[in-house]
Amino acid sequence: MMLEPLLVVELAILGLGTGFLAGLLGIGGGMLLVPFMTYILGHQQVPPDLAVKMAIATSMATIMFTSVSSVRAHHKRGAVRWDIVRRLAPGIVIGGLVASLGVFALLKGAFLAIFFGLFVSFSAFQMFRDKKPAPSRQMPGTSGQLAAGGVIGFLSGLVGAGGGFVSVPFMTWCNVAIHNAVATSAALGFPIALANVVGYAVGGQSVAGLPSGSLGYIWLPALAVIATCSVLTAPLGARAAHQLPVKQLKRVFASLLLMLAAYMLWKGVAAF
Repeated sequence: MMLEPLLVVELAILGLGTGFLAGLLGIGGGMLLVPFMTYILGHQQVPPDLAVKMAIATSMATIMFTSVSSVRAHHKRGAVRWDIVRRLAPGIVIGGLVASLGVFALLKGAFLAIFFGLFVSFSAFQMFRDKKPAPSRQMPGTSGQLAAGGVIGFLSGLVGAGGGFVSVPFMTWCNVAIHNAVATSAALGFPIALANVVGYAVGGQSVAGLPSGSLGYIWLPALAVIATCSVLTAPLGARAAHQLPVKQLKRVFASLLLMLAAYMLWKGVAAF
């Protein structure tokens, strides 16, 4: 499928912006991509309910590329907690497959949009509170991190995000330094995306009304443009993440989440 030149430019700008934010905040770019992709797909005459689902799936697919790009930059600075990645990843894969292969197809797009808005708003307010964790609190043991990974993977599969909106607050609550939490969240983006993308591709095979160039719920032309551009700016965002003070980084993260949550809440309510 050939895209119109103006649409290619719009998707390229979106890719550059989400790539930078993926590196900066460890959120995989999904929090920004889902609202904009919902808008773009709506203008491509995709029904609203299907547009939300395709936006979520396509957003998740781009995270496979931005995650690899941003985590390389974080790893060079020694910021990634690979011990946490190893313990969270198995649960993430299980939770992601449960969400994308089963629950995702059963839910209406309007419900997913509202769930996206409510959950992301909660995450943002928690970040704004900046409540200090108990000094003695640490990451849970292997079984606890397996369970936490399952929750992160499941929620990510429902909203099309790389899990940073859950994993970053969770890790900072467990006294992991914010810059380590962001870097580790970027590393977790790949297993989250891979598990969910498999589910979206398989689960969306028999869906009617998909635009040409779709693989299940994933819109491949948009994925190609966004992924190509996002990998260019993800390392720049990762570099900036190590130059910003902790409080400023948290507020940027929370402000972004609130704006996008409001848009998706509006879309979800309007669809009913």
